[in-house]
Amino acid sequence: MRIQGKITFWNEEKGYGFIVIVGVSVLATDMPVYVLLVYLLVSLLTYVVYAGDKSAAPRNAWRTPESTLHMLSLVGGWPGALIAQQTLRHKSRKVEFRIVFWLTVVLNVGFYVWLFTPTGAEMLR
Repeated sequence: MRIQGKITFWNEEKGYGFIVIVGVSVLATDMPVYVLLVYLLVSLLTYVVYAGDKSAAPRNAWRTPESTLHMLSLVGGWPGALIAQQTLRHKSRKVEFRIVFWLTVVLNVGFYVWLFTPTGAEMLR
């Protein structure tokens, strides 16, 4: 939690927490281990892309388009994005970006929950 004129409710911990939830679901249910691996790998890639974008900003170098950052979040990299936003202090203040980011989180978590339905479970087989 960070206090800087406002309280950020454990954003970084939400990223780690979701990965733990996916890991527990792999251990406790029929969720395939590759689902956890996808979240881990895409989150790591997303973190690296955020770090690259952060380092490019002060040098006026080529920047990663926000649409790319959002797409990475949508396909499962949002835990890494959330961790990067907090640890790197990057893309954590721009309101428009944050709104779209949280929409990608909701959509991705909705997809993850759908994987537990009969239709979603069938898709995983």
